[in-house]
Amino acid sequence: MTILFEPTKSFCYRVARYEFLDQIAQEPEALTGQPFRMNTVTKRVIERNLTPVQLAIELPAANADRIDTVYGTIRFFVQLHAKRLPNSPFIWLGDGGMYKLKEPTDIEQEMEDVELEATDDDDVEDAASEFDGWIYAFSFPILVQANEPFPIKIGKTIKDVEDRVSYQCKGSASFDNPIILGRWQVSRVSTVETAIHATLKSRGKWRENVPGTEWFNTTISEIQSIVEFIHPQLNIR
Repeated sequence: MTILFEPTKSFCYRVARYEFLDQIAQEPEALTGQPFRMNTVTKRVIERNLTPVQLAIELPAANADRIDTVYGTIRFFVQLHAKRLPNSPFIWLGDGGMYKLKEPTDIEQEMEDVELEATDDDDVEDAASEFDGWIYAFSFPILVQANEPFPIKIGKTIKDVEDRVSYQCKGSASFDNPIILGRWQVSRVSTVETAIHATLKSRGKWRENVPGTEWFNTTISEIQSIVEFIHPQLNIR
């Protein structure tokens, strides 16, 4: 497990999404391709990675009449992500908590559906990517850390940053609205974006095993220092 333990809901969210979904997909029940009960396999994976003491730690609950534990919160997020993430490796089979691992044909069909649903926004972004535009960085409130790196998505647009971020998050499983952490107006926006991604990848900051290709464990100050080095004359907001 690469995410360091901390008794917070943010940790539970991240470890469920970025660690345990992939581990569950490698369990024998999932690899058979047959339906399996998610809770049974989730319990095994959780207990393999965390100690009983860690799992029993209580977390603040929205409802004062209920006590949340690390174990229960992780299990909740695993079910949420398995069911609702666009790139979840699983297919939810309905009531009873039954799932099955997606087959290649399922993934291919999803890719075709995404292509059919794509709007002109992506075509415009790709065609005009060498013009002036914006580099932007966003994340979600539950992921944000004050004094350490956390998952940040870094992208580009030649249009309105808010509209672009809203479009990218449309249909996602997140229950939070994205937070735009920074934006930098640059020329040759595609070249600048590529350079930022390459620099962060060379530093080992790329989140390789998560949905999407633009997520990095970094900070806004690190991103800004890279942008300023690549493109000294900036319009920063």
